[in-house]
Amino acid sequence: MVCKLCGPKLSLCGLVLSVWGVIQLTLMGVFYHIRAVALLEDLPLEEGHHDIDHFIANVEYGYTTNAQNCWIAALLYLVTLVVSGHQFWMNNRSSVSM
Repeated sequence: MVCKLCGPKLSLCGLVLSVWGVIQLTLMGVFYHIRAVALLEDLPLEEGHHDIDHFIANVEYGYTTNAQNCWIAALLYLVTLVVSGHQFWMNNRSSVSM
């Protein structure tokens, strides 16, 4: 039973985008995890901090949350990579056997 969901060009496009997404989001997750200062502007921070301890706790929570979100998105791209790779293999296998 052949279960083709997309053609060879779309599956190849999905492969390329998924590989790039996994690499980029994994690296961004690592950089958020090590608290890279360059990513401070991307944190969802509250306005008007009254003490430094509250600000630091808010920044730590933002870095941790963004790192986890990046890693979850990388895992979703990994699922897309597997599906696209399977579709690419199915399309190439069926074209060779004809």
